[in-house]
Amino acid sequence: MTPANQEPATNPPSHLDLFTIPKSFLLQVGTASILLLLITGKTTVKALESIGEASEELFRGDRLPILDFPEDSETDQT
Repeated sequence: MTPANQEPATNPPSHLDLFTIPKSFLLQVGTASILLLLITGKTTVKALESIGEASEELFRGDRLPILDFPEDSETDQT
């Protein structure tokens, strides 16, 4: 059993105070990364929408050539 008049052990002082990062710098980096993420997301959505519209135009069929189908009378004669 420990004596009642003994002081509790204190943690040794850490020497990490030299490498502290200011909170304002962390806030700036966090804000810039979130803004960059939002801008990238909006740009990606616009690019995907334009790709979708281009593929609709490609497969719409307006620009496909008109094929000549045989008449019904020609197929009945053979």
